[in-house]
Amino acid sequence: MQTLDTSTMPDSEKRFAFGKNWRNFIRLVDDERVKAAEDSLRGMLAMQDLSSRTFLDIGCGSGLFSLAARRLGATVMSFDYDRNSVTSTQELSLRYAASGPDWIIQQGSILDREYVARLGQFDIVYSWGVLHHTGDLWTALSNAALLVRPGGALFISLYNDQGWISQYWTSIKWLYNSNAFTRVLITAVHLPYLIGVRLLVRFAKGHFKLPRGMSLWHDMKDWLGGYPFEVCKPNAVTSFLAELDFKPVKVKTNGRRSGCNEFVFQKLP
Repeated sequence: MQTLDTSTMPDSEKRFAFGKNWRNFIRLVDDERVKAAEDSLRGMLAMQDLSSRTFLDIGCGSGLFSLAARRLGATVMSFDYDRNSVTSTQELSLRYAASGPDWIIQQGSILDREYVARLGQFDIVYSWGVLHHTGDLWTALSNAALLVRPGGALFISLYNDQGWISQYWTSIKWLYNSNAFTRVLITAVHLPYLIGVRLLVRFAKGHFKLPRGMSLWHDMKDWLGGYPFEVCKPNAVTSFLAELDFKPVKVKTNGRRSGCNEFVFQKLP
Protein backbone atom coordinates (compact mmCIF):
# COMPACT_ATOMS: atom_id res chain seq x y z
CA MET A 1 0.00 0.00 0.00
CA GLN A 2 1.33 3.41 -0.96
CA THR A 3 1.76 6.04 1.75
CA LEU A 4 -0.62 8.95 1.18
CA ASP A 5 0.77 12.46 1.17
CA THR A 6 -2.08 14.38 2.79
CA SER A 7 -0.33 17.69 2.27
CA THR A 8 -1.56 17.67 -1.33
CA MET A 9 -5.22 17.86 -0.31
CA PRO A 10 -6.86 21.17 0.59
CA ASP A 11 -7.62 21.46 4.31
CA SER A 12 -11.33 20.98 4.84
CA GLU A 13 -13.07 19.94 8.04
CA LYS A 14 -16.26 19.74 6.01
CA ARG A 15 -15.07 17.16 3.51
CA PHE A 16 -17.80 14.59 2.84
CA ALA A 17 -17.09 11.00 3.86
CA PHE A 18 -17.30 9.63 0.30
CA GLY A 19 -15.64 6.36 1.22
CA LYS A 20 -18.06 5.61 4.04
CA ASN A 21 -20.96 6.05 1.63
CA TRP A 22 -19.30 3.65 -0.85
CA ARG A 23 -18.64 1.07 1.89
CA ASN A 24 -22.40 1.02 2.49
CA PHE A 25 -23.16 0.86 -1.23
CA ILE A 26 -21.08 -2.25 -1.99
CA ARG A 27 -23.47 -4.36 0.05
CA LEU A 28 -25.90 -3.84 -2.85
CA VAL A 29 -23.45 -4.76 -5.60
CA ASP A 30 -24.50 -7.88 -7.48
CA ASP A 31 -23.98 -9.34 -10.95
CA GLU A 32 -26.72 -7.13 -12.39
CA ARG A 33 -25.06 -3.94 -11.16
CA VAL A 34 -21.67 -5.08 -12.41
CA LYS A 35 -23.19 -5.82 -15.80
CA ALA A 36 -24.72 -2.30 -15.88
CA ALA A 37 -21.28 -0.84 -15.13
CA GLU A 38 -19.75 -2.92 -17.93
CA ASP A 39 -22.41 -1.70 -20.35
CA SER A 40 -21.71 1.90 -19.35
CA LEU A 41 -18.00 1.50 -20.14
CA ARG A 42 -18.73 -0.24 -23.45
CA GLY A 43 -21.19 2.46 -24.49
CA MET A 44 -19.06 5.53 -23.78
CA LEU A 45 -15.76 4.02 -24.91
CA ALA A 46 -17.30 2.34 -27.98
CA MET A 47 -15.40 -0.84 -27.16
CA GLN A 48 -16.89 -4.29 -26.67
CA ASP A 49 -14.06 -5.44 -24.46
CA LEU A 50 -10.88 -4.01 -22.94
CA SER A 51 -8.56 -6.94 -23.56
CA SER A 52 -4.86 -6.05 -23.84
CA ARG A 53 -5.58 -2.53 -22.52
CA THR A 54 -4.44 -0.84 -19.33
CA PHE A 55 -7.11 0.96 -17.31
CA LEU A 56 -6.57 3.53 -14.55
CA ASP A 57 -9.46 4.35 -12.21
CA ILE A 58 -8.83 7.71 -10.51
CA GLY A 59 -10.95 7.97 -7.38
CA CYS A 60 -12.19 4.39 -7.57
CA GLY A 61 -14.92 4.89 -4.92
CA SER A 62 -16.75 1.60 -4.46
CA GLY A 63 -14.52 -0.17 -6.97
CA LEU A 64 -17.51 -1.09 -9.15
CA PHE A 65 -16.07 0.34 -12.37
CA SER A 66 -12.60 -1.01 -11.70
CA LEU A 67 -14.25 -4.41 -11.36
CA ALA A 68 -16.21 -3.85 -14.57
CA ALA A 69 -13.02 -2.93 -16.46
CA ARG A 70 -11.24 -5.98 -15.07
CA ARG A 71 -14.09 -8.27 -16.12
CA LEU A 72 -13.94 -6.74 -19.60
CA GLY A 73 -10.34 -7.88 -19.83
CA ALA A 74 -8.31 -4.81 -18.84
CA THR A 75 -5.26 -4.72 -16.63
CA VAL A 76 -6.46 -2.34 -13.93
CA MET A 77 -4.96 0.08 -11.47
CA SER A 78 -7.24 1.81 -8.95
CA PHE A 79 -6.52 4.50 -6.43
CA ASP A 80 -8.46 6.78 -4.15
CA TYR A 81 -7.68 9.44 -1.56
CA ASP A 82 -10.24 7.97 0.87
CA ARG A 83 -9.09 4.89 2.80
CA ASN A 84 -12.66 3.52 2.99
CA SER A 85 -12.90 3.65 -0.79
CA VAL A 86 -9.66 1.71 -1.09
CA THR A 87 -11.03 -0.89 1.31
CA SER A 88 -14.32 -1.09 -0.60
CA THR A 89 -12.45 -1.71 -3.84
CA GLN A 90 -10.33 -4.39 -2.20
CA GLU A 91 -13.45 -6.08 -0.85
CA LEU A 92 -15.09 -6.16 -4.28
CA SER A 93 -11.94 -7.55 -5.88
CA LEU A 94 -11.92 -10.39 -3.36
CA ARG A 95 -15.66 -11.03 -3.58
CA TYR A 96 -15.47 -11.49 -7.34
CA ALA A 97 -12.16 -13.36 -7.26
CA ALA A 98 -10.65 -10.62 -9.40
CA SER A 99 -7.69 -9.69 -7.19
CA GLY A 100 -4.16 -10.39 -8.37
CA PRO A 101 -1.32 -8.86 -10.37
CA ASP A 102 -3.73 -7.64 -13.07
CA TRP A 103 -5.54 -5.41 -10.57
CA ILE A 104 -3.50 -3.11 -8.35
CA ILE A 105 -5.31 -1.06 -5.68
CA GLN A 106 -3.64 1.83 -3.86
CA GLN A 107 -4.34 4.86 -1.71
CA GLY A 108 -3.20 8.07 -3.38
CA SER A 109 -4.17 11.58 -4.41
CA ILE A 110 -4.53 12.90 -7.95
CA LEU A 111 -3.27 16.23 -6.58
CA ASP A 112 0.02 14.64 -5.50
CA ARG A 113 2.25 15.31 -8.52
CA GLU A 114 5.03 13.02 -7.26
CA TYR A 115 2.58 10.15 -6.81
CA VAL A 116 1.09 10.78 -10.25
CA ALA A 117 4.55 10.81 -11.85
CA ARG A 118 5.21 7.31 -10.51
CA LEU A 119 2.12 5.79 -12.09
CA GLY A 120 3.20 5.81 -15.73
CA GLN A 121 0.68 6.06 -18.58
CA PHE A 122 -2.40 4.04 -19.47
CA ASP A 123 -4.55 3.19 -22.48
CA ILE A 124 -7.69 4.33 -20.66
CA VAL A 125 -7.82 6.82 -17.79
CA TYR A 126 -11.21 6.89 -16.10
CA SER A 127 -12.49 9.31 -13.46
CA TRP A 128 -16.26 9.57 -13.07
CA GLY A 129 -17.54 12.27 -10.72
CA VAL A 130 -14.25 12.63 -8.84
CA LEU A 131 -12.05 15.50 -9.99
CA HIS A 132 -14.61 18.15 -9.00
CA HIS A 133 -14.47 16.88 -5.40
CA THR A 134 -10.71 17.31 -4.91
CA GLY A 135 -10.83 21.00 -4.04
CA ASP A 136 -8.65 21.84 -7.07
CA LEU A 137 -10.47 20.68 -10.19
CA TRP A 138 -8.15 22.07 -12.86
CA THR A 139 -4.96 20.78 -11.24
CA ALA A 140 -6.62 17.38 -10.86
CA LEU A 141 -7.66 17.40 -14.52
CA SER A 142 -4.19 18.45 -15.65
CA ASN A 143 -2.61 15.65 -13.62
CA ALA A 144 -5.12 13.11 -14.96
CA ALA A 145 -4.23 14.14 -18.51
CA LEU A 146 -0.57 13.32 -17.84
CA LEU A 147 -1.55 9.70 -17.25
CA VAL A 148 -2.97 9.06 -20.73
CA ARG A 149 -0.60 7.53 -23.25
CA PRO A 150 -0.54 9.01 -26.80
CA GLY A 151 -3.54 7.60 -28.66
CA GLY A 152 -5.20 6.66 -25.37
CA ALA A 153 -8.57 7.69 -23.96
CA LEU A 154 -9.53 9.97 -21.08
CA PHE A 155 -13.07 9.24 -19.81
CA ILE A 156 -14.24 11.78 -17.24
CA SER A 157 -17.43 13.25 -15.85
CA LEU A 158 -17.64 16.68 -14.23
CA TYR A 159 -20.46 18.61 -12.62
CA ASN A 160 -22.37 20.93 -14.91
CA ASP A 161 -22.12 24.68 -14.24
CA GLN A 162 -25.63 26.05 -13.66
CA GLY A 163 -24.67 29.49 -12.41
CA TRP A 164 -26.60 30.56 -9.30
CA ILE A 165 -28.14 27.10 -8.94
CA SER A 166 -24.66 25.62 -8.57
CA GLN A 167 -23.92 28.28 -5.95
CA TYR A 168 -27.04 27.13 -4.08
CA TRP A 169 -25.86 23.52 -4.09
CA THR A 170 -22.41 24.57 -2.92
CA SER A 171 -24.01 26.16 0.13
CA ILE A 172 -26.20 23.12 0.75
CA LYS A 173 -23.23 20.76 0.63
CA TRP A 174 -21.23 22.99 2.98
CA LEU A 175 -24.11 23.05 5.47
CA TYR A 176 -24.69 19.29 5.14
CA ASN A 177 -21.16 18.66 6.39
CA SER A 178 -21.30 21.27 9.16
CA ASN A 179 -23.01 19.19 11.85
CA ALA A 180 -25.52 16.39 12.44
CA PHE A 181 -28.49 18.76 12.82
CA THR A 182 -28.02 20.50 9.47
CA ARG A 183 -27.37 17.13 7.82
CA VAL A 184 -30.73 15.76 9.01
CA LEU A 185 -32.54 18.99 8.16
CA ILE A 186 -31.12 19.24 4.63
CA THR A 187 -31.87 15.57 3.94
CA ALA A 188 -35.48 15.96 5.14
CA VAL A 189 -36.05 19.09 3.03
CA HIS A 190 -34.59 17.64 -0.18
CA LEU A 191 -35.73 14.02 0.18
CA PRO A 192 -39.15 14.51 -1.48
CA TYR A 193 -37.53 15.81 -4.67
CA LEU A 194 -34.31 13.80 -4.81
CA ILE A 195 -36.01 10.50 -4.02
CA GLY A 196 -39.79 10.84 -4.31
CA VAL A 197 -40.15 12.86 -7.51
CA ARG A 198 -37.30 11.06 -9.25
CA LEU A 199 -38.84 7.68 -8.41
CA LEU A 200 -42.22 8.78 -9.78
CA VAL A 201 -40.61 10.00 -13.00
CA ARG A 202 -38.65 6.78 -13.42
CA PHE A 203 -41.74 4.64 -12.83
CA ALA A 204 -43.73 6.75 -15.29
CA LYS A 205 -41.07 6.20 -17.94
CA GLY A 206 -40.64 2.52 -17.07
CA HIS A 207 -37.00 3.06 -16.10
CA PHE A 208 -36.97 1.20 -12.80
CA LYS A 209 -33.21 0.87 -12.40
CA LEU A 210 -30.56 3.57 -12.33
CA PRO A 211 -27.95 3.60 -15.09
CA ARG A 212 -24.36 2.56 -14.35
CA GLY A 213 -25.53 0.17 -11.59
CA MET A 214 -25.96 2.97 -9.09
CA SER A 215 -28.27 3.32 -6.06
CA LEU A 216 -30.72 6.22 -5.70
CA TRP A 217 -30.24 6.48 -1.93
CA HIS A 218 -26.43 6.48 -2.05
CA ASP A 219 -26.43 8.85 -5.02
CA MET A 220 -28.64 11.24 -3.04
CA LYS A 221 -26.27 11.23 -0.07
CA ASP A 222 -23.33 11.79 -2.39
CA TRP A 223 -25.13 14.69 -4.09
CA LEU A 224 -26.23 16.42 -0.88
CA GLY A 225 -22.95 15.91 0.95
CA GLY A 226 -20.41 15.93 -1.87
CA TYR A 227 -18.02 18.66 -0.70
CA PRO A 228 -15.59 20.09 -1.87
CA PHE A 229 -17.69 20.88 -4.93
CA GLU A 230 -16.70 22.58 -8.19
CA VAL A 231 -18.50 22.94 -11.50
CA CYS A 232 -17.50 23.78 -15.07
CA LYS A 233 -19.00 24.37 -18.49
CA PRO A 234 -18.40 21.75 -21.21
CA ASN A 235 -16.59 24.19 -23.50
CA ALA A 236 -14.21 25.11 -20.68
CA VAL A 237 -13.25 21.44 -20.38
CA THR A 238 -12.74 20.92 -24.11
CA SER A 239 -10.70 24.12 -24.40
CA PHE A 240 -8.54 23.22 -21.41
CA LEU A 241 -7.78 19.74 -22.74
CA ALA A 242 -7.20 20.99 -26.28
CA GLU A 243 -4.24 22.91 -24.88
CA LEU A 244 -2.93 19.56 -23.61
CA ASP A 245 -3.30 17.89 -27.04
CA PHE A 246 -6.60 16.11 -26.49
CA LYS A 247 -9.49 15.97 -28.93
CA PRO A 248 -13.10 15.21 -27.90
CA VAL A 249 -14.43 11.88 -29.11
CA LYS A 250 -17.77 11.76 -27.29
CA VAL A 251 -19.54 14.37 -25.17
CA LYS A 252 -22.84 13.93 -23.28
CA THR A 253 -24.05 17.16 -21.71
CA ASN A 254 -26.85 17.85 -19.25
CA GLY A 255 -28.06 21.04 -20.87
CA ARG A 256 -29.33 23.21 -18.00
CA ARG A 257 -29.84 20.36 -15.56
CA SER A 258 -27.85 19.36 -12.49
CA GLY A 259 -25.51 16.42 -12.59
CA CYS A 260 -22.47 15.47 -14.60
CA ASN A 261 -21.43 16.10 -18.16
CA GLU A 262 -19.56 13.09 -19.57
CA PHE A 263 -16.55 13.29 -21.86
CA VAL A 264 -14.30 10.89 -23.73
CA PHE A 265 -11.14 12.49 -25.13
CA GLN A 266 -8.31 11.01 -27.16
CA LYS A 267 -4.73 11.99 -26.50
CA LEU A 268 -3.18 13.01 -29.82
CA PRO A 269 -0.01 11.12 -30.84
